[in-house]
Amino acid sequence: MHSFLRLTLGDVIRQNAHWYPNVNAFVYGDEKLTHRQYLQRSLKLASAWYKLGARRQDRISILAQNRLEFLEVYGAGELTGFITATVNWRLAGPEMLYILNDSTPRILVFEDIYADVVASLRPQLKSVECFVCIGNKPAGMDWALSYEDVLASGDEAGAPLVAQEEDIAYIIYTSGTTGRPKGCMLGQREYRLAAQYLAPAQKATPYDRCLLMMPFFHIGAKAIQNAQHSVGGTVYIQRGFDAEAILRSISDDKITCIHMAPVMVQMLLESPALATADLRSLHSICYAAAPMPSTVLRKGLELIGGNVFMQSYGQTEGIGTTLLHDEHRPDGTEHEKRWLQSVGRPYQNVLLRIVDEEDNEVPVGTPGEITIKSTAIFRGYWNNNAATIETLRGGWLHTGDIGKVDEEGFLYLVDRKKDMIISGGENIYSREVEEAVIQHDAVSECAVIGIADEKWGEAVCAIVLLKPGRKATADELIKHTVTQIASYKKPKKIIFVDDIPKLASGKVNKVDLRKLHGDG
Repeated sequence: MHSFLRLTLGDVIRQNAHWYPNVNAFVYGDEKLTHRQYLQRSLKLASAWYKLGARRQDRISILAQNRLEFLEVYGAGELTGFITATVNWRLAGPEMLYILNDSTPRILVFEDIYADVVASLRPQLKSVECFVCIGNKPAGMDWALSYEDVLASGDEAGAPLVAQEEDIAYIIYTSGTTGRPKGCMLGQREYRLAAQYLAPAQKATPYDRCLLMMPFFHIGAKAIQNAQHSVGGTVYIQRGFDAEAILRSISDDKITCIHMAPVMVQMLLESPALATADLRSLHSICYAAAPMPSTVLRKGLELIGGNVFMQSYGQTEGIGTTLLHDEHRPDGTEHEKRWLQSVGRPYQNVLLRIVDEEDNEVPVGTPGEITIKSTAIFRGYWNNNAATIETLRGGWLHTGDIGKVDEEGFLYLVDRKKDMIISGGENIYSREVEEAVIQHDAVSECAVIGIADEKWGEAVCAIVLLKPGRKATADELIKHTVTQIASYKKPKKIIFVDDIPKLASGKVNKVDLRKLHGDG
């Protein structure tokens, strides 16, 4: 019992196996793992890694979509002190190669559907000593072991290692919106604490059923899973986003909590299956990755009802703020309605400052860079001291986001620092323009970028996806925006598209948008 006193993620797994042995820890389709079974399989896997040569703080990389084995790899590391280093399966081969050679894993676990990709990368991988295939190993792949065979080789007692608070638990790579992806080192202590801060915000209890479909190679779904399991309960896993399947699961499995990116919430609200879904069990819709357009949020509150929405703002590098259920007040006073445009106030044990270019704190209401100090932020970037020093200068996490706070401490996101448009010497924040455009009834999604302009240096360009069956002209949308924002901020150009590219986290991929449309 004394091991429970350590602030590690592995102690949560042990605690749940002791307190809730017969409660399902995970449900994935027809597959189920109780908390006891999850501990047992994670310990056996950790033992197997040890027998294959892995030692404390060695990296175990995984390339897979959402499935139970992904969580077992996480669990083995959380218990033992191996570092789980995830790989985004949506990346191209050269991008995967960079991440794998940067994190230098000793073992690479991959799903069978990525066997050809791994085979092509194998001659160039510098550190991998052992390849382990989840699922049906292709014929002739004698250089890889079967996951289930490896698991069966492990001892039930686990590896002769126990995770420590000071261990790194995960290396999760940022989306790489500027330059190369950077590996965020996330510690056992910090992410055990992060789970304890998140759990009450999402109203987690031992009796909750939490549904996750965001990819586990990013921190979003993993953080919500950690929060749910910090108090026990069950996590339902879906392989990806499918609005109809999610609504069916909420109805049939009596899901109480769900985590989605705002674009997923919008697709859920537009699904025909919503009309017959039974959502009465749902008490929390946690949305993150990007601010929710106010039109979508109001529609959600209208169709679903109750105080079910909870927003979380943060990054892979650390948690930041939350807009709680009871702070979503579309029918409140004008003062309270403004909260819907914010990302809430800091979590417990999180300090927040808005600073200028010299890191001086700016007055209330003035835009500046959002900086955070907390017991639950990352340790730095793997193999990148320069970026670590720059991002954590002065002991504060510099987020690269532009925001402002009001007198009550609510944080309002204005833009990414690099996305700010300077037109004719005026700073124009893309988020403000996007919010104005999306207020038009015909608009489904909007993303704003800066394009070259001979006269003004940069001009505002809005990339617009219309709702199915709706029409609007560029002139109509431009005239609409000047009813919402100052004329100098209005788009000079509107580009209508059939799709707006997204990162795996749900954020708009503005790098791709600039490549496609940034030439003006």
